[in-house]
Amino acid sequence: MIEDNPTNLQLMVYLLCACGHEVLEAHEGTDGLQKARIEGVDLILLDIHMPQMDGYEVARRLRADPQCSKIPLVAVTALAMVGDREKILASGFNGYIAKPIEAEIFLAQLAQFISAPTRGTPAAPAQERIEEASQETRQNRRALVLFVDNTQTNIDLVRSILEPSGFEVTAALSAQEGLDLARRTRPDLILSDVHMPHEGGYGFMRMVQADASLREIPFVFLSASVWSAREKVQALEKGATKFLSRPIEPQALLDEIESCLPKAAGR
Repeated sequence: MIEDNPTNLQLMVYLLCACGHEVLEAHEGTDGLQKARIEGVDLILLDIHMPQMDGYEVARRLRADPQCSKIPLVAVTALAMVGDREKILASGFNGYIAKPIEAEIFLAQLAQFISAPTRGTPAAPAQERIEEASQETRQNRRALVLFVDNTQTNIDLVRSILEPSGFEVTAALSAQEGLDLARRTRPDLILSDVHMPHEGGYGFMRMVQADASLREIPFVFLSASVWSAREKVQALEKGATKFLSRPIEPQALLDEIESCLPKAAGR
């Protein structure tokens, strides 16, 4: 998987690994080319818009290399311009997946390109694995988490981490929508981005704190745009339960959320 956006990369890696696939990561074209030549991969997922060497140039070099020319190659792109689809297919790609990545259908989109079984123990078909995970999740609900973030990709990533581990996740794209949803669902924990248009995370936290029915709910910030230790301290002083920075390992996020939940939480 050759992708320079850490959020998209983390989401796709998590979904593939959850269904038993082995994933190699590369954050830029040169590293991706080297790994493809050395590792003998079964499929290459390739971002189009990358610095230094874009996806089209990586695809050209892969198709010119006898070791890599027959490997299925799938573009991952926003397809922002008219004619991009035709250009992608004419550049040696076998297909493409549009961004933002939709966690619910991502594996089904890839199924037509994956002809070889996973190394080691064969994985169950994707749909079977998804159904098993869904059934297990329903039987082992741990808590209801409300996640507020104005980027759908971030929401999909958090869902893909929390739901297989038994959490129920409800989401909103704005602070006001999040407040309305919190009042309707009474979540066990609120997870929020910091920088959002119109009303940011701090404003959202104040709205929650002003509501007597919500103010006792643990409120956790999850942000990729705040790295100052002082700002994190200020967030805690203003009432946040925790301040987490992205990118964060899936297990670390699960552990942090679990530590914030009241002991009686559970559905």
